Amino acid sequence: MLAALVGYIVGSLPLGFLITRGRRGIDLRRVGSGNVGAANVYRSAGRSLGVMVMLVDVAKGASGVLLARLVEGGAGEATALAGLGAVVGHVYPIWLRFVGGKGVAVACGVFALLAPLATIIAASVFVLATWMTRYVSLGSVLATLALPAVEWTRVGPEPVTLTATAVSALVLFRHRGNLARILQGTERRLGQRAAVNP
Repeated sequence: MLAALVGYIVGSLPLGFLITRGRRGIDLRRVGSGNVGAANVYRSAGRSLGVMVMLVDVAKGASGVLLARLVEGGAGEATALAGLGAVVGHVYPIWLRFVGGKGVAVACGVFALLAPLATIIAASVFVLATWMTRYVSLGSVLATLALPAVEWTRVGPEPVTLTATAVSALVLFRHRGNLARILQGTERRLGQRAAVNP
């Protein structure tokens, strides 16, 4: 449980929110999707800041796992729990009244350490799907489905496989609105700017 708590605390740090507010004076909760993740930063504050926040979020996920290794020692179940905690912390951060991002970049950082092969495949799916459709959300959903599928297929360590499945379910849940908008034809495509919410 300590590992999960460590992961949650690291993941819940609202770095994307703080960076965007400090560099652009933008409150991410009031623009676009209202999320504090990299995709909303990209739409509301521009490409360079969006990439910066994406890298920071990836680092958050990796840091949660690495800190758990230091605290608990070794790998296995503790680091898997820390990875899950990091994603949950990013999605439901205590510092922002449990309203955060959608967990994709943080999950990338987590599984880059826990399941590197599956992460490379999922990242490739993301890039290809996003490039073909111009929907970041669709790329995220397909990558999220690919990650646990690869882990189940290759029969990786059980804690990692179960964590990948749980994270996938959470990320898919957070994208339910995006999927609905894609079906309705109202989802923003890559490059479209975000509007300020009233």
